[in-house]
Amino acid sequence: MNDTIRAQEVRVISDDGTMLGVHPLAEALKLAEDKGLDLIEIAPNVKPPTCKIMDYGKWKYENKKKAAEARKKQTIISIKEVQLRPRTEEHDLNTKLKNATKFLLNGDKVKVNLRFSGREMAHQELGFELLQEVTKKLDNIAIVEAEPKKEGRQLFVLLAPDPKKIKVYNEKQETAAASAEAAE
Repeated sequence: MNDTIRAQEVRVISDDGTMLGVHPLAEALKLAEDKGLDLIEIAPNVKPPTCKIMDYGKWKYENKKKAAEARKKQTIISIKEVQLRPRTEEHDLNTKLKNATKFLLNGDKVKVNLRFSGREMAHQELGFELLQEVTKKLDNIAIVEAEPKKEGRQLFVLLAPDPKKIKVYNEKQETAAASAEAAE
């Protein structure tokens, strides 16, 4: 900005957006000073650097607003975790699957963790089968992002929500609710 610009010549853009051409730095600073504005380097890596005549405070404020707006539009995807054991019973498994479905419908990724303890390590194929069953049951709304992987005494699979499948799932839920309502 202003006196901190190091280039000898700069390409100058007016405050109204018109190109003023390439000028020596002293002349460009004089142009900015005559208008009561600042000379701000907006593209330092080009030859010659591009500078714009504008109000620095206003420019800083607008950049701050743009950054805040970008943060608002940003979607944050969190990873929810569902813990299982190789001997998890059917009812408990259905409860865990219901929670995983809720997480996926909310747009979160789901990490299904299967923990082995003691003698369960001898029958890891049962754990793989259980994870395959879980992914098959959640296949209508999710895609497998990371195949079943073993880390130490645990096995895990990472599931991500699939927007297309979720849309179809929601439509089926709505038609089922409408037909149930019509039956009453």
